[in-house]
Amino acid sequence: MDLDAFRWLLTDDGQTLLATATGLAGGDELAVQAALRRQAAPEHVAAALTQVGLRRRAEPKLGPSAARMYFTPDGLEQATRLTVARHRAGRLTAFGTRTYIDLGCGIGGDLVAAAEAGITCVGIDLDPVRVAVAEANLAALGLPGAVSVADATRVDTSPFDVAFADPARRTGAGRTFRVEDWTPPWTFVETLLARDACVKVAPGIPHALVPDGVEAEWVSDHGDVKEAALWSGRLATVARRATVIGDGGLATITDEDDPGAASVGVRAVGEFLYEPDGAVVRAGLVTAVAAGVDGGLVDEHIAYVTSDSSFRTPFARGYRVLEELPYREKQLRAALRERGVGRLTIKKRGVDVVPEQLRKRLALEGDNEATIVMTRVDGNGTALLVQPL
Repeated sequence: MDLDAFRWLLTDDGQTLLATATGLAGGDELAVQAALRRQAAPEHVAAALTQVGLRRRAEPKLGPSAARMYFTPDGLEQATRLTVARHRAGRLTAFGTRTYIDLGCGIGGDLVAAAEAGITCVGIDLDPVRVAVAEANLAALGLPGAVSVADATRVDTSPFDVAFADPARRTGAGRTFRVEDWTPPWTFVETLLARDACVKVAPGIPHALVPDGVEAEWVSDHGDVKEAALWSGRLATVARRATVIGDGGLATITDEDDPGAASVGVRAVGEFLYEPDGAVVRAGLVTAVAAGVDGGLVDEHIAYVTSDSSFRTPFARGYRVLEELPYREKQLRAALRERGVGRLTIKKRGVDVVPEQLRKRLALEGDNEATIVMTRVDGNGTALLVQPL
């Protein structure tokens, strides 16, 4: 996005054009562009239409506030989901955080959540466009805070209670999973984690990479794992944590709730099967869920839990096990057809099955709907007919 065009968009004329573009959204693309170009230069029209499209894309991630915010395509992709950012801001306030610096603030998603929580915020970023967008977002939402262009690796963070960083995980070749390619790099992150800090990282971060004394928290929103965060200094209270956000609010489970695999063990499939949330799996806390439902694992390497008791838990989805079906495809097809199944949900873990391809090959017809779980039970391929609780 061109910086001059974006700054023009914040003027009175730019705001008028943006309002017009928003009102015309959904119409014929060529007709919309023609109407707008009668009011402004092509580069300004392009900037306005870009914002209209990005605001629409941002709404599922950032809620109603997205309609007043500004974005860049890559900034929106990297921005923290609002529910997750507010959870993080809540943790910061619980520890009495008064001042906070965001090192690499992007379009300001985390700044917004922290400012909403009453924390005095400063954001910096190397990109002047992202800085301008973050500054505009704070202003658009009526929130205090300062944003400036600076190199995160050269900023003195000591005056602030907490330093936050969300390293960019993209290179010219696209998304990268190598910490050496992050901006700022992992060596800077390690230095930052020597103080009270929080660093947003990818959910796939290896446990072995987390420094001693640092808490790793995996967060999911309505079953979708969004990120991991590393908490250091006085902000670290445990080694591993899984936090799940859902319609019922927020719940968290930690390594202190985990008795370990040796205490839980592998057992035969009972009356109920539990599918732990992805954040629980990433955090390595499946056995904590097993202990919580008075159950065990179906296989020492598979993230399914079984129990003879029915539980409601925010950390796993529960199923009643109706019966075991044949695992081989031909026999499985016959069993499902015998039961009149036409609509089939396939859950799987630990087996080489692509649900969409298998469903197509089964070619089922019937009026009934069913759910099957395909997994390994004590090392053997197994198909279970289940009913969601």
